[in-house]
Amino acid sequence: MALLGTCVVPHPPLILPAVGRGEEQKISATIAAYEEAAKWVVSLKPETIVITSPHAKMYADYLQLSSGAGAKGSFASFGHAELRFEADYDEALVGHIAKLADSIKLPAGTLGKQDSNLDHGTMIPLYFLQKAGFAGKIVRIGLSGLSRDHHYALGVLIAQAAAELKRRVVLVASGDLSHKLKADGPYGFDPAGPVFDQRMGDCFKTGDFLQLMTTPAELADSAAECGLRSFWIMAGALDRHQVQAKLLAQEGPFGVGYVVAVFEPGEYDESRNIGEQAAKLFREEIEKRRSQEDAYLALARYSLEHYVRTGKRAALPENLPPELTGQKAGAFVSIKKDGQLRGCIGTILPVRESLAEEILYNAVSAGTGDPRFSPVREDELQDLLYDVDVLSVPEPIEGIEQLDTKRYGVIVEAGNRRGLLLPDLAGVDTVEQQVEIARKKGNIGPHEAVKLWRFTVTRHI
Repeated sequence: MALLGTCVVPHPPLILPAVGRGEEQKISATIAAYEEAAKWVVSLKPETIVITSPHAKMYADYLQLSSGAGAKGSFASFGHAELRFEADYDEALVGHIAKLADSIKLPAGTLGKQDSNLDHGTMIPLYFLQKAGFAGKIVRIGLSGLSRDHHYALGVLIAQAAAELKRRVVLVASGDLSHKLKADGPYGFDPAGPVFDQRMGDCFKTGDFLQLMTTPAELADSAAECGLRSFWIMAGALDRHQVQAKLLAQEGPFGVGYVVAVFEPGEYDESRNIGEQAAKLFREEIEKRRSQEDAYLALARYSLEHYVRTGKRAALPENLPPELTGQKAGAFVSIKKDGQLRGCIGTILPVRESLAEEILYNAVSAGTGDPRFSPVREDELQDLLYDVDVLSVPEPIEGIEQLDTKRYGVIVEAGNRRGLLLPDLAGVDTVEQQVEIARKKGNIGPHEAVKLWRFTVTRHI
């Protein structure tokens, strides 16, 4: 295959001596491994290196390939404008990948606003590659909010394009691991951090890309990683090929995980159709979850599916349990896709005749009226999961000392502005965070006087 190999590398700015000013010595193992990986890449004599970067232009629903003749960049934002880089783009390879993406209706290509400045997720790999002697062209690719299947498919197309153009290509997946490895780190500690990093290390040491592709979204979110989608593209580029994997280094002394690994493709192997295997497992998990839905979740799903397919609101189904039809309560419906929030709308106090009607209406609102997301499409319905939170009547409190992020949700009010946050949310560890987020949701300034309420929820998931 024209794809000569792939590697995974981190991109901490302090790895550059001018930025690190001696701190880089604390990640000497990463630096040595980076230099080894760069020399390995150059030894393959690639004409083009494809770099996938979490810090290139990113869209929620589109994978962008940087277009044009090339780009320049510097570390001016890190106080070192003298550290400058430039690279020529392989326009033919970019165009061919975009053409292949269009042929299978994959939302990837050169549309959208182009960023003429190289990002540090691209420049740091370039630093080591150019230092090792690479002088060829690059393709720079941003990540997206799309699913693992989309990212994997793009990797498949990159390898296909390289083969069809007979271009000698190496793919470099730029990305850090968890940002929550240490309490005194820049982002604090979360137990998911070390678990995520251990999982990634195992994947890269053994070439177990199925484990990589099926990493739980909740784990990745709690770990605050930034490279997983980049790694998904890399896995796709090696689709249906045996892989010789070598983990060169893994460490995280600053509270952020760094890993360097290289992967050499071997013979064609139909059993390594990892993308298809991951998709099958995901579908089986969806079906399992749906088979276990209670009446609350089934009602929310029925309501949104009916509306998206017909354009009309559904009537209440018959034979609902009395707890749904015989009481009133505020309720929030949350919709998730690939482990990520796809919409969430609810009512603090009941505004309908019953809790069942509350859920019926709020499910449609969550799927079509959440301003943070585009309306749910019919082709997405099969991939959606639902949560329903039934709220207690809010009670006023005197201050945040009466809150508990696990037990209570919070309502923050200033005049006619109000922000609400549900309890027990991933990544919300302190009441200060909880109130801060609720303020932002209500467009309430950090120093404005507010009234506070707390409430509990009965959660259906």
